[in-house]
Amino acid sequence: MFIQTETTPNPATLKFLPGQTVLGTGTADFPEAATAAGSPLARRIFAVQGVTGVFLGSDFVTVTKAEEAVWDHLKPSVLGAIMEHYQSGAPAIETGDTNSGHNDQDGPDAEIVSQIKELLDTRVRPAVAQDGGDITFHGFDRGVVYLHMQGACAGCPSSTLTLKMGIENLLRHYIPEVTEVRPVA
Repeated sequence: MFIQTETTPNPATLKFLPGQTVLGTGTADFPEAATAAGSPLARRIFAVQGVTGVFLGSDFVTVTKAEEAVWDHLKPSVLGAIMEHYQSGAPAIETGDTNSGHNDQDGPDAEIVSQIKELLDTRVRPAVAQDGGDITFHGFDRGVVYLHMQGACAGCPSSTLTLKMGIENLLRHYIPEVTEVRPVA
């Protein structure tokens, strides 16, 4: 098994491409080891000392390291953990608890919310998946779009620039009701 790795805009995060499906649909975000109970793959990766976050996408695994950890030391162990997982035949997720993405929001802004989600799905999410992350809709209130950043996007030094200069400008261009974009934890 050959696992490719790619850097991401977030220096604390690497993207691992096992050349196989990780999750058929959706994503799964494990911002700390305690949240990984339902994922044999995430548990195995968290067993590597220095790993602080795991994000599973359709065909990639994004791993975030502790500030003091060094990728040159951590990367071989993470590669080994991913390889061991695939050799075990265990599923990436036992509980079927993947996140298909966006929060639901009904009410008077339902049509605007639908347009926001469509733009996120067609223009934004594919681009951030290339960088090992995901951005999902959290809410819309009086012109402000609230987005949840996951994987490599969470804690990325360029995330504010991505939100303000990229996503906010895109949404404001196509949807005049949008005035601002803000991240949520």
